[in-house]
Amino acid sequence: MGSPAGPPFDPDDPDRERRERDTEPIPRIDPDDGPGYGSGSGYGGGPSLSDDAAFGDGPGFAGEGRSGRAWIRDPEAAYQDPQISEDELAGLRADASGMAPRRVLPLEDEPSSLVARYLFPTERYRGEWKRHWIHLSTPIVVGIAATFVLGYLSGFLAGRDVGALTTVAVLLWFAVMGWVAWRVADWWYDRFILTNKRVMVVNGIITRRVAMMPLVRVTDMKYEQTPTGRALNYGTFVLESAGQEQALREIKNLPNPNELYLRVVEEMYEPQAVEARLGKEADEAKADDGA
Repeated sequence: MGSPAGPPFDPDDPDRERRERDTEPIPRIDPDDGPGYGSGSGYGGGPSLSDDAAFGDGPGFAGEGRSGRAWIRDPEAAYQDPQISEDELAGLRADASGMAPRRVLPLEDEPSSLVARYLFPTERYRGEWKRHWIHLSTPIVVGIAATFVLGYLSGFLAGRDVGALTTVAVLLWFAVMGWVAWRVADWWYDRFILTNKRVMVVNGIITRRVAMMPLVRVTDMKYEQTPTGRALNYGTFVLESAGQEQALREIKNLPNPNELYLRVVEEMYEPQAVEARLGKEADEAKADDGA
């Protein structure tokens, strides 16, 4: 007789046990032996599989039949679908009334050079806001009106022999435009600042004014919006503090008042939630940069 097919026996072969298991004879199943066991399996009456045993293509196994086949473990059986809790999904769903979850406006990572000089090292910066552009409505209207009126007056006087009045009109226009530019610059340097310790208002070009109020001393806070404010998204904040003269009480023409109100209240009552959210946003930003 010829030598048996296959490689020679090697006791140190790491795949020998797997090959022997895969080439074992399939046990014969006798339905008369009762559910789950059979005596004619060829293994001395040991337990065998019956047709009543429930089989399926469950996770971790590969096969199509219910019996008479060798079952091989799926190499991808260790994979499991990610488990996402309801709490994590709650922020992505609309509520029963159809309202979507509140989205928080992004904050600047670092304060501007104008604001950084007024913050101490252990203070957590939360954001800074310029006043709404409606704060410039009066200077803009005055500048436009002065341009039309004085321009028309200069043209009218130029056709007559009154050069001195024309010069006065031109100088007056420059003075009005200088005042408008001053108001715009003052608006640019006027900032409302929020940290984890206090709220601040910094303004002034030549004479700087820095007013602050600790968050722990704020006893009441509200904001007011006129119909125009609701249409253009600005409002007036009113802060109440007990036991001290209020350095800042009424702050007019702040943009996004509802968002700003929620930020201040959250900082006052849920500082841990703010830290957790900002930490998560920082981790997501790092992950996006890494990707």
